[in-house]
Amino acid sequence: MLETYPRLDDGTPFPTLYWLSCKKLSSAIGTLESGGWMAGLNRRLEQDPEFHERLRLSTEQYVRRRNGLDELGPTAHPGGGPDRVKCLHAHTAHQLVSGDNPAGAEVLKELGWQDPDTPCV
Repeated sequence: MLETYPRLDDGTPFPTLYWLSCKKLSSAIGTLESGGWMAGLNRRLEQDPEFHERLRLSTEQYVRRRNGLDELGPTAHPGGGPDRVKCLHAHTAHQLVSGDNPAGAEVLKELGWQDPDTPCV
């Protein structure tokens, strides 16, 4: 897992704070994304108020952490934010760091992911 500064070298805001460093996990998540798996999570956000609230709280925590490094404001959300999942990689990376991202937790559950005994990189 990598944590990056929330601005590019030229000062452009970049809301993604956490990045996956494991190529195997990243590839598996890409397969879920290309298979349309996000649509199911987005339906769940619409239909399950508890799931939506958990993602909202998780997103707020993420934004606080990121804005503690450099203030980007409340609207630059990771992976789509609390109302829409658009990047499973971002949500999963956040889950691995924080343990409180329900969208990322669902990805890891779907994949049956177990952290490897030795680092991926």
